[in-house]
Amino acid sequence: MKKYLILLMGATMLISCNKTKQEINYNVDKFYDLEVLRYDVPDFEQLSLQQQTLVYYLTEAALWGRDILYDQNCRYNLAIRRTLESIYCNYPDKQDEQYVLLEKYLKRVWFSNGIHHHYSEDKFLPEFTREWFASALSCIPDSDLAVIGGSRIAEGMDNIFAELTEVMFNPALLSKKTNQAAGVDLLLTSANNYYGGGLTQAEAEEWYAAHKDNSPEPLWIGLNSKLVKRADGTIEERVFKVGGLYGEALEHVVYWLEKAREVAENEQQRTVIDKLIEYNRTGDLRTFNEYCIAWVRDLDSHVDFINGFTEVYGDPLGITGAWEAMVNFKNPEATKRTAILAENAQWFEDNSPTDKAFKKENVKGVSAKVINAAILAGDCYPSTPIGINLPNANWIRKEYGSKSVTIQNITDAYDKAAEGNGFNEEFMLSDKEIKMAHQYGSLDDNCHTDLHECLGHGSGKLLDGVTKDNLREHGSTIEEARADLFGLYYIADPKLVELGILPNTEAYKAEYYRQMMNGAMTQLVRVELGKDLEEAHMRNRQLIANWVLDHVNPEKPEAEIIAVDVAKDNSHETKHYMRINDYEGLRRLYGELLAIIQEVTSTGNYAMAKELVEKYAVRIDPELHREMLERYQKLNLAPYKGFINPKYNAIESKEGEMIDVMLDFSEGYAAQHLRYSRDYSVLPTWND
Repeated sequence: MKKYLILLMGATMLISCNKTKQEINYNVDKFYDLEVLRYDVPDFEQLSLQQQTLVYYLTEAALWGRDILYDQNCRYNLAIRRTLESIYCNYPDKQDEQYVLLEKYLKRVWFSNGIHHHYSEDKFLPEFTREWFASALSCIPDSDLAVIGGSRIAEGMDNIFAELTEVMFNPALLSKKTNQAAGVDLLLTSANNYYGGGLTQAEAEEWYAAHKDNSPEPLWIGLNSKLVKRADGTIEERVFKVGGLYGEALEHVVYWLEKAREVAENEQQRTVIDKLIEYNRTGDLRTFNEYCIAWVRDLDSHVDFINGFTEVYGDPLGITGAWEAMVNFKNPEATKRTAILAENAQWFEDNSPTDKAFKKENVKGVSAKVINAAILAGDCYPSTPIGINLPNANWIRKEYGSKSVTIQNITDAYDKAAEGNGFNEEFMLSDKEIKMAHQYGSLDDNCHTDLHECLGHGSGKLLDGVTKDNLREHGSTIEEARADLFGLYYIADPKLVELGILPNTEAYKAEYYRQMMNGAMTQLVRVELGKDLEEAHMRNRQLIANWVLDHVNPEKPEAEIIAVDVAKDNSHETKHYMRINDYEGLRRLYGELLAIIQEVTSTGNYAMAKELVEKYAVRIDPELHREMLERYQKLNLAPYKGFINPKYNAIESKEGEMIDVMLDFSEGYAAQHLRYSRDYSVLPTWND
């Protein structure tokens, strides 16, 4: 499970290279509602040559999965991206206004790994015209036409380009990547490519029910496969593996994993890599379970990684994993705080405000660390989480535990970039809240992420017979709300001061204020006016805030949205702010909701999950929404941030031995994506 933080930024920072330290421009690019940044990789030069080599090999393995995610997000994504990139590189007049608009559109496609917004999941439309696009296609060289047409080349490029043009320009066609709306077929109304052949939601759910593994150590059926309905109406499962679907890319992933195993830090890490190689070769979910268990048990390695089909947010049914990868190494000093939390996991479980029947009697294998990301890839790139807790299988969590990480160099980048951008001054109620945010905001955010990932996702238990599938399309929202509430409840506990994690019993208030303000109000700046909330993390935050506001004491509300008349140019305008009157009372409400959400999770109560999500998490007050957008627009900030990666250059001897790994932070946004498309793109354009 992931925790995301969307902040607003603009700054410069010091970037560490392997041999020198150079000050560079932190901001890389900005377009539409997106801003692209760099991140530092501190202390990479302190790693041994063996560790640096391991990072390099794992980085290569991570990047080779890029095209898989594009194809999972929509079956047209690779064709559209390759078409746009060819025009971008070959069109003769780079000053043409229409070409400039194509460049902006292509940058958006790169950021979202496809033609749908990475967060709202709505399809975004080109600003260049159909007519110009049709004429620009003539500049594509024959070699690129062969790649774009691929297995469909016999249909003729005119027909293929006509189809791509309709997909790009028709707002009604494939309009939502992952549909979570009530009362519709979630598969037929989703534009993503997790299912094929006109398969319906009912047909898929029936197939999964028939193939469900009810053993004590169940397989996650469907995690690494695509269900497709054949012409005769039967259903075929196409497994992601070498020699199977996405096999061309997975062959390269395996190649670099094999090189990585030769420089593994220890035998346990080598076992992890060996199991992942075997899993990629066979697609066997039993091997995947063995890999997850081995990965959880690898607590001594300094370098670590995620690689493969992991999170299920993109699948409307929450079953199939999206490709993602991250390579990282431990931040020893910052890890001390997460180690303290992990050591006290049983205390937090025992003292949770949830029903005793839903608590773990014996918390096992909780490990947590703070890391520096070395590479982001797949579903972690360009937009990335700030914390991760894996594996997702509940039985593995119960029997073997989980590993949680807070990504320190990413949170540091957000914090540095947010300094002085005017956001807090515009949306926080008074200097008191602004001062709290400045004094404790960064510390609180890291602490809440630690609690969310390290303990929240691993807390509680499912009753016998209950699985992750019971909550269906609402499972991701409920799970993120559960972890967020666990963190919110405990960040205010004096235990954190006793453990030395927070400096005093007042520090938590900055996080309480930010979470309520963001959940009820300011996160709306990332949503188009008139739209509902679709993304699971946004729904989670609004569910919590709106439930609290609906359950406050009406005579003395613990928290409320208040209207304030603000003087402006000899007139007045009304602005809304969050006001928290009783922080201790707010904690009680968080505890009450946590108990409810844990009961929903533990019992698999779909009806209750559906009621909570539909009542509190989806709909937006249109007037408040309009106000948030207008106020935010005046700040000239981009609500979404993403990153480009450093480039790792391997320096080898004449005999082919690694002698150094150099980091290069000079690559631009377009240059990086074009290089990735050139060097890491072997999938067919059409993966049907």
